[in-house]
Amino acid sequence: MGSAHGPISVGSAGTQSRGEVWTRPVLVDGDQSLGAVTRRVCDVVEAPKPPRAWYIAITISASLTLMLFGMVVYLIATGVGVWGNTNPVFWGWDIVNFVFWVGIAHAGTLISAILFLLRQKWRTSVNRAAEAMTLFAVCCAGMYPAIHVGRIWVAYWLFPLPNQMQMWPNFRSPLLWDVFAVSTYATVSLLFWYMGLVPDLATLRDRAVTPLRRRLYGFFALGWRGSARHWQRFERAYLILAALATPLVLSVHSVVSFDFAVSQVPGWHTTIFPPYFVAGAIFSGFAMVVTIMVPARELFGLRDLVTMKHLENMNKVILATGSMVGLAYATEFFIAWYGGNAFERFTFLNRALGPYAWAYWIMIFCNVVAPQFFWSKSIRTNPWLMVGVCILVNVGMWFERFVIVVTSLSRDYLPSAWGYFKPTPIDICTFIGTLGLFFTLFLLFCRYLPMVAIAEVKTVLPDAHAHDEHGHAGGAAHGRSPEVQHV
Repeated sequence: MGSAHGPISVGSAGTQSRGEVWTRPVLVDGDQSLGAVTRRVCDVVEAPKPPRAWYIAITISASLTLMLFGMVVYLIATGVGVWGNTNPVFWGWDIVNFVFWVGIAHAGTLISAILFLLRQKWRTSVNRAAEAMTLFAVCCAGMYPAIHVGRIWVAYWLFPLPNQMQMWPNFRSPLLWDVFAVSTYATVSLLFWYMGLVPDLATLRDRAVTPLRRRLYGFFALGWRGSARHWQRFERAYLILAALATPLVLSVHSVVSFDFAVSQVPGWHTTIFPPYFVAGAIFSGFAMVVTIMVPARELFGLRDLVTMKHLENMNKVILATGSMVGLAYATEFFIAWYGGNAFERFTFLNRALGPYAWAYWIMIFCNVVAPQFFWSKSIRTNPWLMVGVCILVNVGMWFERFVIVVTSLSRDYLPSAWGYFKPTPIDICTFIGTLGLFFTLFLLFCRYLPMVAIAEVKTVLPDAHAHDEHGHAGGAAHGRSPEVQHV
């Protein structure tokens, strides 16, 4: 925050002549008073009962979550043979789903950290939900490395901890790189999300009407009083965490791509994977943010805070990253031809024309063709059309991971060992269960925590940037007074 929340220099042509007062982009519709923002967000949490649609959604997602737990218990009791993994496809839906969920987790930190450091004000209304989505997606992703090793009760061997076997992890193994990358990412993302929540938790504490809510919100607000010292330390800590999280956005999915890139499997052994995976992660992550935020803003009446400007900006990012992913697909084919490696060439022809061609062309349509609809402003600004496109993007990104993992393994160097991977009902139910876990956590977050960052949204309101007669920001320029925070 700090200077990030100072006045934005926006004029009609991006310039200012002497004596002019710059205008600011409107990022909040309707009543733009400070108190209105507090009431609008807190009313969602403080309402005696959520909307009926929330009960329906939580019932469905909680049921799927119970199914997930049942599948995991059955897997542990029976073994990984209940999955469809077989020779030569020893990695199946477990790794596909792991990479998919790690990709979903990237948008939250990008919106919160990188856009914060770039002083992009439009992030303020969507960053809280995106950060929460990051944590929930990491929960879903982190489950798969633990259960796909087969012996989940010794999964702690992956960490460099003293144990009774006097064994130490092999630090040359990409599996271990994943453990450190994902656990570090989860830790920093949790701290970043919680740090931003503290001022808003204090607001809920001060507005609480029951002792239990007052104690709970007060405990997690860490004694926040909105003093100048509190704001100074908060801004410094927030900036440090943003600086720490920014390289993680680029490094985590790069490390995940090394699971494939450091191998000798045709179709995997390529240097394009790190940037290609990072672009794809941002692509799928932003699509998921739009997918969940459009229904949430309608359900909880937050259309004035999560405006069409926010959604359109995210759709533009989806269009840009989708074009990058399409370029990566074309580059892979070009290098397979230009490199002159017969095995590499066969792998890519097999993807497009082999037994899994149906999955490849679904991927191409969803990831390359569908985002191009966002060139049209009418589609880019239509809530339900954009959700349709974003759902296609998420479907396509899942199929991308499926194509990378399964098609490369199912046709290896020996034709006598070729096989055709088919998921079992346990594979399918486990993945559907992770979707249930993700949406259950998100629905609980919407109900009991402020899904829009109150303190940050207030900093982009006109009242937080009153100007004196000389055009300089007044005393409330940074929106840091207790009156601004606790209206």
